[in-house]
Amino acid sequence: MNPNRRDFIKSVSIAAIVTLITKDLSSYAKTSPQILLRSGWQIENIGDISHTPGLLHLLEIYIPNAIVTFWPHYHYLPKEEVDMLKCRFPKLKIVEGILIADGVASTSDLDLAINQSDFFLHCSGPATIGWAEALAFKKRTGKSYGVYGVTYGLYGVPEKEMLSDAAFVYFRDSVSLAKANEDGVKARITGFAPDAAFAFDIENKEKANQFLKENQLETKQFLCCIPKHRATPVWLHEQKNKPFDAQKNARNEAMMEHDHLPMRQAIIEVVRKTQLKVLIVAEDITQVELGKKEIYDKLPADIQKRVVWRSQFWMPDEALSVYKQSAGMFSNEMHSPILCIGHGIPALVCRWAEQSSKGAMWRDIGLGDWLFNFDVEEEVKLLVPQVLDMALNPIAFFEKAIKAQQRVKEFQKITMSLVKDVLN
Repeated sequence: MNPNRRDFIKSVSIAAIVTLITKDLSSYAKTSPQILLRSGWQIENIGDISHTPGLLHLLEIYIPNAIVTFWPHYHYLPKEEVDMLKCRFPKLKIVEGILIADGVASTSDLDLAINQSDFFLHCSGPATIGWAEALAFKKRTGKSYGVYGVTYGLYGVPEKEMLSDAAFVYFRDSVSLAKANEDGVKARITGFAPDAAFAFDIENKEKANQFLKENQLETKQFLCCIPKHRATPVWLHEQKNKPFDAQKNARNEAMMEHDHLPMRQAIIEVVRKTQLKVLIVAEDITQVELGKKEIYDKLPADIQKRVVWRSQFWMPDEALSVYKQSAGMFSNEMHSPILCIGHGIPALVCRWAEQSSKGAMWRDIGLGDWLFNFDVEEEVKLLVPQVLDMALNPIAFFEKAIKAQQRVKEFQKITMSLVKDVLN
């Protein structure tokens, strides 16, 4: 790994990461600010599902007087997600609809929410996906907007002008922050803030405990493993109705063995050299079958006896309850490791170019040694010994995870205090 990038967070203080460009923010003062939260980018990935309750939790801690209305981006919101949100945040309002010409809302509920809201808050995500809605909100109401924890410069989103006019913009990785600064993004407040999913705290212990019992997985006696396609095959997401992408599929197939052989090798080492088991799970719904095909089915028969493949997708509340009882995770995905570190559970992350710069957040919170660039063969070779080390030395790994968790909380405290100043 590049030592300069790995040591990024060591070379700057937490206070220095947040760049405050002083402007008069008193006009935003509100006793109980009403926030329109734009989030819910998709439902097929538990990371995207966890963004919303993660930021709601931060608002609950730092701006408890806020009245929040959740406006999901995705056209479909399943009942189980609504139930999970309502159970944890019973006062939460949810509105659906789209903005059409000149900021006209397609539903009366959305129209009312826009009229009543004092501020538009864009949640964490792969880009400023709701840039157009933020601009429409400001044009229609004259009120401002802010962005909390996004990656910048991805997918060609035309977000630069919109970000420069924001009350605050926080990027979830240092690469995005640097690129935005280079591009001349000049919001009132700019800086680094960890992905909102770090603050996700909803659990479903009953379902998790039942699953663990059925599969004879004991607390702290198993590791979690998550596979991933090079590019998520979104054409398999039923609600998206996307056409098959032959080019992406070919790339996925070409890199399949390269990206999953190290995971199988790590599982074999753990099973043969420790008493731990391994649980193969999915973060995205397309990874359920992937885990069986590319990991479980290709393991030796003697290894399979101590490996469990979860055959069903799940919600993040059950996932978190399982992760918290694990001895750690190694993953080709990002947000399950985020859920782990948010609760002091060790998590190793494998990344590649197709996954944007968000993996840099691991360096930003002091976990550069737990980030593996799978486009660099020297780093691919480091995964197996690091997974085995995690299995053999749990105390050291948990101590490091807890230290990263505390660093995340420090960033959250600083950034949310500034968000509070804007709103109050």
